[in-house]
Amino acid sequence: MVDRTYTVNKMVKTGKTVNKYEMERELRKRIIEEMRRELTVSGPTDDREVFQRAEDSVLADPAAVDMTFEEKRDTVERIFFAIRKDMDFLHKYMEDPKVSEIMVNGKEDIFIEREGKLIRVPDTFDSVEDLEEVMRRAAAKMHREINELKPIVDARLEDGSRVNAVYKNIAINGPSLTVRKFPKQWFTMEDMIAFGTVTAEAAAGLRILVESGYNIFISGGTSSGKTSLLNALCQYIPAEERVIVMEDSAELQLDYIENIVRMECRMAGSAGTGEVNMSDLIKTPDRIIVGEVRGREVMDMIQAMNTGHDGSLSTGHGNSIRGMLKRLETMFLQAAEFPVEAIRAQIAEGIDIMIHLAKMSDNSRKVLEIAQVAGMEEGNIVTVPLFKYSPDTGLKRTEEPLLDMEKIELRKGIKSGHGL
Repeated sequence: MVDRTYTVNKMVKTGKTVNKYEMERELRKRIIEEMRRELTVSGPTDDREVFQRAEDSVLADPAAVDMTFEEKRDTVERIFFAIRKDMDFLHKYMEDPKVSEIMVNGKEDIFIEREGKLIRVPDTFDSVEDLEEVMRRAAAKMHREINELKPIVDARLEDGSRVNAVYKNIAINGPSLTVRKFPKQWFTMEDMIAFGTVTAEAAAGLRILVESGYNIFISGGTSSGKTSLLNALCQYIPAEERVIVMEDSAELQLDYIENIVRMECRMAGSAGTGEVNMSDLIKTPDRIIVGEVRGREVMDMIQAMNTGHDGSLSTGHGNSIRGMLKRLETMFLQAAEFPVEAIRAQIAEGIDIMIHLAKMSDNSRKVLEIAQVAGMEEGNIVTVPLFKYSPDTGLKRTEEPLLDMEKIELRKGIKSGHGL
């Protein structure tokens, strides 16, 4: 791969380098347009033939005479990706199993996260229009559209990868595209123990809580491991229970659950009809798993937890357990005008356990706190930590007992006073 960073640095110094860079870009543009016209006439062609056509076109073009072998190879590859792959040259990062996230900040600033490290890559889009075309193709694959009237798309690709695209009219430094790749294999709780995300003692306690039907809510920042932990906790759901999974965009990998119903939200069509939101999906019986709550649906989820949906699990974005509870209040208020104390009482009655994770400075993910929701006191929700993390001791059990043992007593036969 040609190091474009080096080329760009030299552009200021020599007009020759500028011309060479421009010539390569024009060469790509010309051949891409020609090949697209040809393929429109000739019809479907396999990848091998398209790549061969791109190679023949580059080698035969006078503009490529002074290009090095590496530059020619790079040009052929870029042409092939532009014609054949919806994600253009980003496709190679999509295919790299070590890359977990792709971040595009305008046409020239592109970063990837590979094995936990943030790396700026030398590749750039030739124009804003090329980047926007990638965004439109990705949106179309997801039966969505992105334009100046609908400038934001947040959905998933066919492989499950999460895509967020922001159009140029609201992204000041150019169109923004983020792809969080869908892992081929989800981590088990044993994996998370091995990674140091959670301790064996805490995992054993969480297993009892999930099996006994406690309602659990997981909070954390972006890329803190919320979905991975939720997926691992779901492995503890008893096989005889029916599970209803609701997600805005399907991400959870729950093939090991036999009795499962999976539902995904649907955007309204061009006529403004056919929308199915999280609030619609959540009105269903059985154990509920909500991939992530983001807004008004939190009212339906909390009400479901308060009407016999034991063992419900969900996640949300928050900076702490206290911060997450405040966010839940705010989202609840968006759905209905209730007194704040009434909302807090509903939340305190519905959620049994809160778990908070964070992405650390070394890019590891760790559970920082596991707390029980212990009701209300002077109009505020009270939480009591069961496990707390500190840099010196790690995640350690506190001296606090589990106050509500009823579900464990009913399902596990463990008597009060035994804690977890």
